[in-house]
Amino acid sequence: MDECLFCRIVAGHVPAKVAYEDDAAVAIHDVFPQAPFHVLVIPRTHVARLADLEDEALGGRLLQVARRVAAQGGHADRYRLVVNNGAGAGQSVGHLHLHVLAGRSFAWPPG
Repeated sequence: MDECLFCRIVAGHVPAKVAYEDDAAVAIHDVFPQAPFHVLVIPRTHVARLADLEDEALGGRLLQVARRVAAQGGHADRYRLVVNNGAGAGQSVGHLHLHVLAGRSFAWPPG
């Protein structure tokens, strides 16, 4: 997926500030943060959106990575996870990613 920005980041072809990585996922700091702490959790394999994720183990792993990076960032007890599924829901990069947001108050409902 040479044209996919997140695939290029995962491959090391595009620089990013890495917060965490393992064999299944990479977590990077967002370049346009929407909160004082804003990290993206990205699967190493290309999955376009959540609706396309068939690997339940990978889905669980992404959630665990999100929990881990929130804790490592000092936000173990207070963070928000956001997944935008498709362009109509606000997904701007066609590679599944979880937003881990913390460091400020969040309103409900969002958006």
